Amino acid sequence: MKIKAVPITWVIGEQHRFDCGPFTRGGIEAKKTLESLRVPKSKLVDVTLGGMSGMYHVGMDKLRWVDGPEYGVPFLRSADILRADLSDQPYISRVQVLGNPLFTCPAGTTLITRSGTIGRMAYCREDMAQMGMSQDVLKVVPDQAKIPSGYLYAFLSSKYGVPLIVNGTFGSIIVHIERENIAELPVPRFAATIEQRAHRAIERAAVLRAQYQQMLVGATMRLLAHVGIQEQTSDIWYGSGQEVGFEARVGVSHSFRASNYSPRVRRLLDHLRRLPHRTLGAICTAGHLGTGARFKRIDCDPALGVKLIGQRQGFWMRPEGRWISARRAPPGIFAVDETVMIASSGTLGENELYCRPIFVTGRWLEYAFTQHFLRVVPGDGEISGSYLFAFLRSELAFRCLRSMSTGSKQQEIHQDLISAFPVPILDDQARGQIERAVREAFLKRDEADRLEDEAVALVEHAIEEAA
Repeated sequence: MKIKAVPITWVIGEQHRFDCGPFTRGGIEAKKTLESLRVPKSKLVDVTLGGMSGMYHVGMDKLRWVDGPEYGVPFLRSADILRADLSDQPYISRVQVLGNPLFTCPAGTTLITRSGTIGRMAYCREDMAQMGMSQDVLKVVPDQAKIPSGYLYAFLSSKYGVPLIVNGTFGSIIVHIERENIAELPVPRFAATIEQRAHRAIERAAVLRAQYQQMLVGATMRLLAHVGIQEQTSDIWYGSGQEVGFEARVGVSHSFRASNYSPRVRRLLDHLRRLPHRTLGAICTAGHLGTGARFKRIDCDPALGVKLIGQRQGFWMRPEGRWISARRAPPGIFAVDETVMIASSGTLGENELYCRPIFVTGRWLEYAFTQHFLRVVPGDGEISGSYLFAFLRSELAFRCLRSMSTGSKQQEIHQDLISAFPVPILDDQARGQIERAVREAFLKRDEADRLEDEAVALVEHAIEEAA
């Protein structure tokens, strides 16, 4: 419970609003700070393209789902705009998107979650511009002749912009914002050198993140091309027929679950076993292959703790997490460099994160991770974590891992089945190319994060100096 005393003038200034959120989340303080600035200020609606028409969402439109890229475009739900890897998004009809241009937005748009958890933001990159977006994403399209798009994003995502956006929420159980709620939001204007510097940093970060995505996809496709097997996208996977009425001959079995012996998966595994390979268990013999320790979380101040990353936020570009005391937790909460973390608890929905991997390196080594990740740590110098990640992030590996599930409602990965998972081993030259591509991709991602932090810090410093 939060307790905070506020002046009656604040309540009157908010037109006698009595819900606690605006007063406890910092929105009023941010508003007062901006009002005190002796710099020009523009209303948000005055710097968007076409005024109010430059702030929009797609509205209520029944989605028409399709199986693959031949007939569709990737679709982003509200939390998906925060994801680091957008290569496995579901598809909606291309005809539907072309018929309603509100599904898309130009590069440089600030994307804001507008339903449920309000105020999370992303900067629309070139590779996101033609993707369809949910009605729960509010698009703020800047007028580039009036304001640099990167500067506007840096301000809106700063510690002054976010509270002002959240301040405009309405609703009881599920809160929302509409463009009318933030149209009057004041945007401070500074010297062109400051605004352009922030803009260039955000634009460069967007380019690096697009390159990160492209390099990861390229590394995986290169590996599969060497293996000589087709990527198992949803249209290919479900187009190969239903699995009913099959039989499987097993010896000493650890499972009698039919889905663990899927004919489609067995065909993939048989192909991999005919190639030079090693099992995942053998690769991790001197490393680690298992989930993390279960422990009680002891919350603490960020200055004294570590950020704990769960399954959902592990796939975000900039995870939020919660701050816990590392001293009150087991040592297994941290990861060694180039650990592959597989979401190992969840349900079997096609668009769920269960059985999807993330890669821990660079700045992410500072974080702690929950027990709901399966840690994959190679134990020898021949096979690296970066090579394993390029393979395990493929749709082929995803389909295989899903077939290794055990449990009733909440699924987990069967330890014996994943230990026997064959990993194709390419020659040194091909493997080296894939490893370098993955490592360079994550260097670009870390640099993009640094540039975004630099741009936001620049804007916040300019506001504090002016105040």
